[in-house]
Amino acid sequence: MKATSFLKYFITVILIAVASFQLHAQESNVPVEKSHRIVFQMTTSDTLAHKALMKQLKNIKSVSPSTNIEIVCHGPGLTMMMKTKTTVLKDIQISKELGVVFNTCEFSLKERNVDKSEIIAESNFVKAGIIYIVEKVEAGYVYIKSGF
Repeated sequence: MKATSFLKYFITVILIAVASFQLHAQESNVPVEKSHRIVFQMTTSDTLAHKALMKQLKNIKSVSPSTNIEIVCHGPGLTMMMKTKTTVLKDIQISKELGVVFNTCEFSLKERNVDKSEIIAESNFVKAGIIYIVEKVEAGYVYIKSGF
């Protein structure tokens, strides 16, 4: 009988210790990185807006490296993805290495008579930029419109 009482006492002490440890771990100031998902819309040919977006991407990845980021360029924003017009190719390449996904709208290409061969190799293609953004938002991404 004494062995059973001792076992109950021992288990109770262990449970209290585990609960105390868990409570202490929750109250500690150890930051836990939350994974974010962001889709940016780029619709301007303004090169200053392109540069500002590249800086934002760098900043986001520096404080939250696990953030999933996608960029969707359409309309006048196609210039950011065009081989002969982009001013941020090096920044795009660096961002892509950090996991940022760049997308060019095929519908906008057609509307503007731009061939896919004129788009930088770092870009993927989506059928319709707006619909792609909507699908990302429906999948839980946060939408941010780029530009000024």
